[in-house]
Amino acid sequence: MSSSLRICCLDLEGVLLPEIWINVSRRTGVQALKLTTRDIPDYDRLMRYRLKILKKEGIRLRDIQKVIASMKPLPGAKSFLKQLQQHCPVVILSDTFYEFAGPLMRQLEDPTLLCHNLKVGKSGFITGYTLRQRDSKRRAVQALRQLNFRVVATGDSYNDLSMLKAAHRGVLFNPPDAIRKKYPGFPVARDYRALLKYLTTL
Repeated sequence: MSSSLRICCLDLEGVLLPEIWINVSRRTGVQALKLTTRDIPDYDRLMRYRLKILKKEGIRLRDIQKVIASMKPLPGAKSFLKQLQQHCPVVILSDTFYEFAGPLMRQLEDPTLLCHNLKVGKSGFITGYTLRQRDSKRRAVQALRQLNFRVVATGDSYNDLSMLKAAHRGVLFNPPDAIRKKYPGFPVARDYRALLKYLTTL
């Protein structure tokens, strides 16, 4: 397959970045915020739960942004991304928010990111969120396929599965055992070297 016809779709947290909410949980001491889509597959349910906790604990957007400003990409992520971009275009499909991701994306030299937006009240509390589209990762992959791209995709969690199923090749990257066992049809990469090989040899 010609590299000009291939495009790669990556999840963000767990693939290139550490989990933002887990870091917020550690820095604030609010254990309830450590849950991610690895724990609660229903994204709307998870976000409603998070917003309730943030309000209860008095945590504003600026507090989360301070935590994010201290974070760095996963070790080796920047080099992996550069190597992958030499083979094909890369689009990052994430369920994070532009209000969170900016500082971390700059550390990755600003690859293309498609994600969501937050709603923030005058007091600085996050009051809600606007999804670009429901099941947006899968829909983005389907749209790229309609443009005659051969799509390869990788993610690590429940909210990535529909994207991986829609791609020509889906690869799990360091998934929890529960996901790996439930979906044995997907190859599993445990490091960036293996992941790069999977994503560039279709």
